[in-house]
Amino acid sequence: MTGRLRLLLAGLVCVVMAAVVAVVVTGPFSSSPSSSSPAGSPAPRVSTTVNPALAPVPPASGAYFGAWVGPDVFTQANEVLAVDALQSRLGRKLSIVHTYLPWRAPFPTPSALTFLSQGSMLLISWAGTDTRQIVSGADDSWIRTRARQIKALGKPVFLEWRWEMDRPNLRSQVHSGAGYVAAWDHIRAVFAAVGVANAAWVWCPTANGFSDGQAAAFYPGNSEVDWICADAYPAYGSTASFAATVTAFLGWASRYDKPVMIGEFGVPESDGAGQRAQWLRAAQQVVLADRQIKALLYFDANPAGQGPQGSYSLTGDPAALSALSAIAAQPYFNPAGTR
Repeated sequence: MTGRLRLLLAGLVCVVMAAVVAVVVTGPFSSSPSSSSPAGSPAPRVSTTVNPALAPVPPASGAYFGAWVGPDVFTQANEVLAVDALQSRLGRKLSIVHTYLPWRAPFPTPSALTFLSQGSMLLISWAGTDTRQIVSGADDSWIRTRARQIKALGKPVFLEWRWEMDRPNLRSQVHSGAGYVAAWDHIRAVFAAVGVANAAWVWCPTANGFSDGQAAAFYPGNSEVDWICADAYPAYGSTASFAATVTAFLGWASRYDKPVMIGEFGVPESDGAGQRAQWLRAAQQVVLADRQIKALLYFDANPAGQGPQGSYSLTGDPAALSALSAIAAQPYFNPAGTR
């Protein structure tokens, strides 16, 4: 039997097993609304391809709260210090710590191990390479290595392969929706062959990609996705509200029995201190009103070269930081008790 045939058979087994697991674990997030849940909203249902004893599943009520915290100068030590500083300001640990992983970067990193040891889950945003190269099998050896690394963690993690794949500047790498889906399926088949059971698969385009109708073409399908996600920022230079930014995405997601994650969201410095705090308070109300949203992660960083319109760090903005802290302090956003 050729290696390629073995891989295809492993993928087929994975699909069959996933279908069985999905049937078994499909059900409401909670049997009744908790006291901290929005009144009158129906309990959404969820299907997943993961083993719920090993990989992250949605909380019965409420939503996980997390963040990416980007230091001014990136080092492993500085990443840990940045997360520690935000947690100190919030008065709690993050349920999910977001981390970014280049295609062939070493893993696990010291910072990732530190975050896991403090009891947080990881959201691993794993950058991609050319989808056609992946589908050809040329990178299978490396994909197996990455799968073994994630399996060896022995702790539940979220895995988000090639987030924001709908961005126009990634088209030369992603090529098309069909090309992306084929690469996603190929990677999942390799992970299944390795026996990775501790990762929940997160599909995460841009929220704006649902407004322009581009994002849906990249969806791998219910049997291949555990969490539906979007990164939600006002269009560059606009002052659009969080609600306006995510409305099209949430409408699309409501047709699927999947938990929703807001993998990144942020309000730019250009909005001004008072406006930023108001924007965050309004965002909180949107999330509280939609019980399908089961994880919310802020992007607390200033990417190089973006200027105030693309800078989202709350350091130096007490009003906005207070608004984010008010979100983090609510029991609804602390379902795992990470305080």
